[in-house]
Amino acid sequence: MAPEYAMRGQFSVKSDVFSFGVLILEILSGQRNKVFQNGGDTEHLLNFAWRNWEAGTAFDLVDSSLRDGSRSELMRCIHIGLLCVQEKVARRPNMGAVVLMLTSYSATLPLPSEPAFFMHSKAQSEVQPSQDLNSGATISSRSGNKIAVASENELSITELYPR
Repeated sequence: MAPEYAMRGQFSVKSDVFSFGVLILEILSGQRNKVFQNGGDTEHLLNFAWRNWEAGTAFDLVDSSLRDGSRSELMRCIHIGLLCVQEKVARRPNMGAVVLMLTSYSATLPLPSEPAFFMHSKAQSEVQPSQDLNSGATISSRSGNKIAVASENELSITELYPR
């Protein structure tokens, strides 16, 4: 679901573009856009895709069953998926542009910006109970173990422990 719809009830054709981008990334990764384990980290698909894009390791997103395909086509699809899920609605392409990007290799793709609901998910052992995490959120560790910061933006609130 597009964040502008989830947060403010605003729906537009760009909301469908966001959903299409999520679908592209889900297909390429073989993962649903939910919390999943990636090694020792827990993160969402959009976070994982963006982090790897920024690190230059976007091909790590691709599911092993698709890795025998054309690397350039897979990378182009990741690029298009990230363009579709950009946080700023105005930066997302319209569906006509997406179709053109998918069918024309001569179309130059702009660089994507950070996706909506991008959350940092680094485990931090230094976090103290009730420490402010630049978002007004507080977390505490009941077990004294490392705490994963699940959200550092003002649009989402993630409770790490159920009530």
